[in-house]
Amino acid sequence: MGSLIFPPYLQEGDCVIILSPSSKIDKSFLKGAKKRLESWGLEVITAKHAGSSQGTYAGSIRQRLEDLQEAMDHEEAKAILCSRGGYGAVHLIDKLDFKSFEQHPKWLIGFSDITALHNIFQQKGFASLHAPMARHLSVEPEDDFCSLALKDVLFGHITSETAQAVSASKTGFSYASPVHKLNQKGIATGILRGGNMSVFYGLRGTPYDIPAEGTILFIEDVGERPHAVERMMYNLKLGGILEKLSGLIIGQFTEYEENFSLGKDLYGALSDLVKEYKYPVCFNFPVGHVAMNLPLINGAEVTLEAGTKEVKLNFNINKI
Repeated sequence: MGSLIFPPYLQEGDCVIILSPSSKIDKSFLKGAKKRLESWGLEVITAKHAGSSQGTYAGSIRQRLEDLQEAMDHEEAKAILCSRGGYGAVHLIDKLDFKSFEQHPKWLIGFSDITALHNIFQQKGFASLHAPMARHLSVEPEDDFCSLALKDVLFGHITSETAQAVSASKTGFSYASPVHKLNQKGIATGILRGGNMSVFYGLRGTPYDIPAEGTILFIEDVGERPHAVERMMYNLKLGGILEKLSGLIIGQFTEYEENFSLGKDLYGALSDLVKEYKYPVCFNFPVGHVAMNLPLINGAEVTLEAGTKEVKLNFNINKI
């Protein structure tokens, strides 16, 4: 089982472009993210329309597409940091040209609505980073775990600052997570894919859908009512997606009222939906719209180990 093409890891002096492909953002977060990336020894370019505004969007479709296409085509840039999610990336995905990107691949960084872009990058054959964005880099302290983990992945190494919770080896690195009572124990290897549930659900049945076979799927969401999440999960079940997975990682579902309208809490309802499957399932994994939002490499081959004492997600890659 092979993973997707990995863009080159970064070195000091490399160029990163910050842009806003979805919703508009407070310009202070653009400045904060630029400052943080520069502190890592990187050259930072803020895209022309990154701070623009048109309604709830960061500029018109044309402006946002222009920024993203120019960043993808940039011959020297090594990474593209999406400033925030929100809504709007879906406007762009069928308009992107990957010809130059294929010659100069670079890391796409972001989560939430950026899931739509992750899907097309994977469809085109490239790994990408589901990871914190501009606000996180602006407001969290310099020793923030997830910021340092993002830096480590981008630069291709694990530092002593992250060693307590992340273990590294010559063939990859791993995250450890506490056991949840609803976990389904087991070990499985597959390609890590996923992100914001409502975003990739909106791409079901399109060329940008997530392939199920051989996938370890991770899901998270924000502001979705429990019955809406259950409905989306039923779509995956009835559509034959869940049965084809190699493993399932259920992350953080936040900013909703747990009113037990389903007769149980959300995790309990999701657990009932996946009980019949024999692959490992872990709940409450640290990924989503929370401060502890671990950077995950979409497209990497991983091994998910849901054990009795901990959950481990091992990235099986040659260099990190």
